[in-house]
Amino acid sequence: MLCSLQDQNESEQKPNIVEIAEKNDQFSTLVKAIQAAGLTDTLESSGPFTVFAPTNEAFEHLIKKIGQKKFDAILHNKEALTAILTYHVVPGKVMANDVVKLKNGSKVKTVEGSDIVIHHGKKGVFVDNAKVIKTDIEASNGVIHVINAVLLPPDLKSKMASAK
Repeated sequence: MLCSLQDQNESEQKPNIVEIAEKNDQFSTLVKAIQAAGLTDTLESSGPFTVFAPTNEAFEHLIKKIGQKKFDAILHNKEALTAILTYHVVPGKVMANDVVKLKNGSKVKTVEGSDIVIHHGKKGVFVDNAKVIKTDIEASNGVIHVINAVLLPPDLKSKMASAK
């Protein structure tokens, strides 16, 4: 009896962050980037993590902005790709309710090491300049909030600006 209850609990357990992203077509570019950066195991670990997940459309917008050649270079530069992806991750499980309790303009440290700035008001919640379009997708190891733009860490932003 105890064994069957344990099996039932395991089958009902929520999927982890990577599993949720893999099952959702709007995150296929994000999943490829996570795999290319070698971050799959990290984001499957116990965490907890809060991931601000850009959609495929967000990646397409970035490609239009910087060009396919530069985007491909980032995908093949593991260090830059890792910096971008970890800039989308905050340690701990931060639910939407927690975010709106923050002072508008609050800075939050990312796994990458730089701060993101959280703004909230009548137009919604923004992380840097990305709008949060869906919140609180709970995973076994954290939570995903969907955003409409790819966030770029300040160091990488300045390098890309000087490379134009």
